[in-house]
Amino acid sequence: MRNMNQMMKQVKKMQQEMAKAQQELEHKEVTGTAGGGVVKVTMNGHKQLRGIEIAPEVVDPDDVEMLQDLITAAFNDAMKQADELLAKDLGKFTGGMNIPGLF
Repeated sequence: MRNMNQMMKQVKKMQQEMAKAQQELEHKEVTGTAGGGVVKVTMNGHKQLRGIEIAPEVVDPDDVEMLQDLITAAFNDAMKQADELLAKDLGKFTGGMNIPGLF
């Protein structure tokens, strides 16, 4: 029974540390870029969009599709970076397991 109590304490401590790491992700940001940095998409560790920057020289009313492609590419880059941030910050708690709803 003593080992069970000790194990439960360790589980509770790990849950608290994981909750803290998840809260900290809200304040960490990643920035995805496209077109050599002419389009930037910033999001936090919870994958919430924080901002989009578009250089004026890429805004061409005759080529809206290019701008759409750049925004899409920058967004996808930011999502990839956010996934990597999540895996790095929370992976130490999951041992590399992909737990649904956590990532």
